[in-house]
Amino acid sequence: MLVRSSGLLLHPTSLPSPFGVGDIGPTAYRWVDTLAAMKQSWWQILPLGPTGFGDSPYQSFSAFAGNVNLLSPELLERDGLLPASAWSGRWFPDEHFDSVNVVPFKAGLLQQAWQHFHAGHAPKLRTLFEEYCHREQQWLDDYALFMAVRTELKAVPLVKWPADLIRREPKVLQAAKAKLRNEIELHQFCQFLFDRQWTALRAYAAAKKIRIIGDIPIFVSGDSADVWANPKLFLVDGLCKPSVVAGVPPDYFSADGQHWGNPIYDWKAMHAEGYAWWIARVRQTLKQVDLIRLDHFRGFAQAWHIPAADTNARNGKWVDGPGRKLFDAIQARLGSLPFIAEDLGVITPDVDSLRESLGLPGMRVLQFALDTPKNQYLPCNYVPDTIAYTGTHDNDTTVGWWRTLNGHDQTMVGEYIGHWVHEPAWEMMRLAWGSVAKIAVAPVQDVIAVGSEGRMNVPGKAAGNWKWRMRWADLPFGSVDRVADLTMRFNRVPAEPKLSKV
Repeated sequence: MLVRSSGLLLHPTSLPSPFGVGDIGPTAYRWVDTLAAMKQSWWQILPLGPTGFGDSPYQSFSAFAGNVNLLSPELLERDGLLPASAWSGRWFPDEHFDSVNVVPFKAGLLQQAWQHFHAGHAPKLRTLFEEYCHREQQWLDDYALFMAVRTELKAVPLVKWPADLIRREPKVLQAAKAKLRNEIELHQFCQFLFDRQWTALRAYAAAKKIRIIGDIPIFVSGDSADVWANPKLFLVDGLCKPSVVAGVPPDYFSADGQHWGNPIYDWKAMHAEGYAWWIARVRQTLKQVDLIRLDHFRGFAQAWHIPAADTNARNGKWVDGPGRKLFDAIQARLGSLPFIAEDLGVITPDVDSLRESLGLPGMRVLQFALDTPKNQYLPCNYVPDTIAYTGTHDNDTTVGWWRTLNGHDQTMVGEYIGHWVHEPAWEMMRLAWGSVAKIAVAPVQDVIAVGSEGRMNVPGKAAGNWKWRMRWADLPFGSVDRVADLTMRFNRVPAEPKLSKV
């Protein structure tokens, strides 16, 4: 059961780091310490999977694997897998994710780590690695083979693979496994390292009383191990080509709608298997986080099916999803539904009914509140079973948003607050923290009060997203104490549980 609390949104790729992208090493531990000093209860992140097209965490090569670009070279050194000389003399920009240079650099480090491990270094990890491979075999073997084959084929997408490989013909698979054995084991090893580093970080966060809000994208990438290994669970043909793809119709974010391009589930086939794939996916995610934001919750009621040949999302139609049958199956196997429903956009009564029947909190974003006094995103209209956000990764930063408002809208915000707005980011945080919502969350960009240059994602824009990174020097002097004071003032520091006397 959720208690009154608050947190900050910062994806690990946005953490400070000398390696061109944030990672889950020493600076992540410092970030957890910072959250604790700010009296926060939650660290919200984006999906942790390996990123595909456009570096998007919502276009992943696997719904089960971890993003190895997040691995910390410093922690690999501590494990005896790399010497510090492996990265000495390298320099990367610290204000954005330099993926063009960072991805091959990280891949090279992991190749060296694998070679050291294969040569007998870090022998204490051998048994742990073998146990991990056995425990995660259900998804790990297919993922490692998929990535090895994809590399062998010069990173061409799944639908352009040789037909016999797409169809997973046994003889062809056996030949690929024999030829690519070393590369397959490398990918397995990298996933072991990710599990090792993330598990340790999560345990440290728990010790500091920081829980993690994760994220499950509703759909998976067409270029993924998930589709290749389970084509019958998706609306694709025998060569993994989709007949329809996912997105949303024209809305607040885009006049043409959003054409995501992901294949859509065959929910009848999922139901016939007892939703086993989804249950396994949720179980895997709960190994990494404490609470899960369900991306595009309305897609479980109805999804926007776009003809695969279309280039925009205008010509789609709504098609029924699984409804609560999926969630009943998850609850029957896992015992609870630790979800936040991302119910933004145009939400119909059937979506509200599904969320309410499941007892899931929805989301309220302050940037959507410029409307009538009855607008559900105004704090005066919140219900307690809500997660309040100043903005999300899909919004502009609060400062950037504020600068786009005309004088009338800025005046309207000031009248709601009760005075002219001098610090829009902090005023929006104050509104969220002071609301009745169970949890209040702000992107760290609002603590920093950065403008549009700090925006993480522009929906519908294919390139240039997911790049922003924080620097420790960006945190204004006194901001840690200021967040802590705000959190205490609005009673968002959960009380310590009282121990009963024996």
